[in-house]
Amino acid sequence: MLFKIDPETKSRPAGRIRQKNESIILRAAEVEFASSGFKGASMNDIAQRAGLPKANIHYYFKNKLGLYIAVIADIIDMWDSTFNTITEQDDPEQILTAYIARKIQFSAENPLASRIFATELVSGAPNLKDYLRDDYSVWFGDRAGIFRAWAEQGKIDKEVTPEHLIFLLWSATQHYADFAVQIKAALGRSELTEQDYEDATNTLTHIILKGCGIK
Repeated sequence: MLFKIDPETKSRPAGRIRQKNESIILRAAEVEFASSGFKGASMNDIAQRAGLPKANIHYYFKNKLGLYIAVIADIIDMWDSTFNTITEQDDPEQILTAYIARKIQFSAENPLASRIFATELVSGAPNLKDYLRDDYSVWFGDRAGIFRAWAEQGKIDKEVTPEHLIFLLWSATQHYADFAVQIKAALGRSELTEQDYEDATNTLTHIILKGCGIK
């Protein structure tokens, strides 16, 4: 699903320069919002981290809220893209396996992004309430409907409630970003390894597929 960004919060210079500068700004903003939160982050600090004049930041994003929403949009689009095109005719084993692998990879490669989203929700989602109430609930309902159709077709067990299966997928995979400090302490590591993420992917895939009754 695509997160809708208010066009008033973002200007639209065209071409490769726009794409390159927006990417630089979004990555810098991601670090700043993760370390300072929405209230603590400033456009000045983001500009310094991006290595661009503050005026350039405002050229692409009207204000801090617009930039913050763009960062969140980037996060949600990366998370949900695997589920955007699923249909009732798809094979749940393939879809769930791909989704778990993608989400664990995202946690490994973009932990700050996941933490920004988690912090926003833990704070009551003050900047996302309208989105979560309207657009996201429609998208979520459509995905759950496809899972329900899979159950009716005998592709997954009918005892599995689609909504709670999706919640489980979210929480289990994002845990490796949001609670990485706890996981590293438990495993006695300074950093998680590729093998750790591979083990996590394989374990979650095995448990979830088996729990869904997929042979």
